[in-house]
Amino acid sequence: MSDRFRITLGQLNPTVGDLKGNAVLARKAWEAGRDAGAQLVALPEMFITGYNAQDLVMRRAFQLDAARVIEELVAECADGPALAIGAPWVEGTKLYNGYLILKGGKISSQVLKHHLPNETVFDEVRIFDAGPLGGPYSVGNSRVGSPICEDAWHEDVAETLAETGAEFLLVPNGSPYYRGKFETRLNHMVARVVETGLPVIYLNMVGGQDDQVFDGASFALNPGGVLAVQLPVLEETLSHIDLERTGEGWRVVAGEKAAHPDVWEQDYRVMVTSLRDYCRKTGFGKVLLGLSGGVDSALVAAIAVDALGADNVRCVMLPSEYTSKTSLEDAEAVAKALGCRYDYVPISEGRAAITQTLAPLFEGLEPDLAEENIQSRLRGLLLMALSNKFGEMLLTTGNKSEVAVGYATIYGDMAGGYNPIKDLYKTRVFETCRWRNANHRDWMMGPAGEVIPPRVIEKPPSAELRADQKDSDSLPDYPDLDAMLEILVDQAGSIEDCVAAGFDRDVAKKVEHLIYISEYKRFQSAPGARLTKGAFWLDRRYPIVNRWRDPS
Repeated sequence: MSDRFRITLGQLNPTVGDLKGNAVLARKAWEAGRDAGAQLVALPEMFITGYNAQDLVMRRAFQLDAARVIEELVAECADGPALAIGAPWVEGTKLYNGYLILKGGKISSQVLKHHLPNETVFDEVRIFDAGPLGGPYSVGNSRVGSPICEDAWHEDVAETLAETGAEFLLVPNGSPYYRGKFETRLNHMVARVVETGLPVIYLNMVGGQDDQVFDGASFALNPGGVLAVQLPVLEETLSHIDLERTGEGWRVVAGEKAAHPDVWEQDYRVMVTSLRDYCRKTGFGKVLLGLSGGVDSALVAAIAVDALGADNVRCVMLPSEYTSKTSLEDAEAVAKALGCRYDYVPISEGRAAITQTLAPLFEGLEPDLAEENIQSRLRGLLLMALSNKFGEMLLTTGNKSEVAVGYATIYGDMAGGYNPIKDLYKTRVFETCRWRNANHRDWMMGPAGEVIPPRVIEKPPSAELRADQKDSDSLPDYPDLDAMLEILVDQAGSIEDCVAAGFDRDVAKKVEHLIYISEYKRFQSAPGARLTKGAFWLDRRYPIVNRWRDPS
């Protein structure tokens, strides 16, 4: 009996719905494993359909199409290593999240997910049926247990596999990023190692899907929780890892241990990856955005250039009479530093025409928010016209602080197809700009160096919709606002929690009120990269009509 077992791990980037394209990725991984002498080539959860496919996977025609593509892979991968691939699996009237073992020209085994996640971005309970607790499958000289993603976060599946003869655990995942997620995964997998005494190989996919980014960061642990292999964060990679049989069972041979970047770099790369993949997977090659001279649009421009390259990014300054000379200079400086196209489209004439058109109806009324929002909506109209004419997707530029309290104009600066900074609070926007100025990586398509002038970062934020306007006229200072938002949104905390943290009760209640009355805006807002478990998309599902307020 051989004392070695090789697995090729495919930390790869599938596309939801691209069954044939995903099959091509699977076949190439299998060929690489075959050429490297692997006994097993492993791919992540639901790889053939892409993940998270949500209700798409419930369509019968889609299930049948996926099954046909799997059967083609069965035939094409008959002579060589086994291929383990995530796919929907139908038995009678039941639909499962399955992990299929393709070997010798047939589907030799099926693993069916038992624990279906029903929190944050996942609602698999309404899509899939829960599979039974099962045993391991055989590949060559080994018996492999594969808890699928959530199954590895619970002790019963792994313990059942160990009790029924599994010699090591291979865990296929579609696990999306949020800040600090890797440590959470690692802690769960260490627990499984301790409970079972078996090595654990944790395989995660990479790439963006709508608001979610799968960050890879696959790893392998030996008994005792010893890290044997660690793959890179947010990079596609094929890795051949070996297990060696010892007197105490299989052990993963120490291999690559890629260093993980800090949280600032991971957040930034997630935002770049999410935009790059959103454009690639939806077919947009170019983007545009309104560049105001402020810090938010400057950061979005930098992310866009790093994701797509300067030639594929158009920045548009749309000044009114309230736009300061400083903003004009700063917007042009950002575009020049990034090397992207810069267009100048004044809105004064258009605004005057609209104001004149409305004058008979507004006669006798004092100018207020209505007139301010005309500017924002006119900008949205012009940017969408450019988007339609040139086929460039419009990016929105509202940070999480603004999105939370509705400090944005619906059908105005909220118009667009994607928002890279939607889950980034304003205080983190400032720091992220500083981080980008000080750091450059080979995965960035933009230039190195200071791409966002310090003056853009340091000046007081303003929407510039009226004379001498500052954000602080309407909102608490951003450090205070963001701290309260983290309590009320990210932690689902209370007014009392805000007071205990040192904030004025009336101010906290005002912030809570703004959050709730802005739900309708978020319902219509563009998707954006998810960085936290409190992101405004699938993580938070609140009613638009809501009269409740915290009584404390």
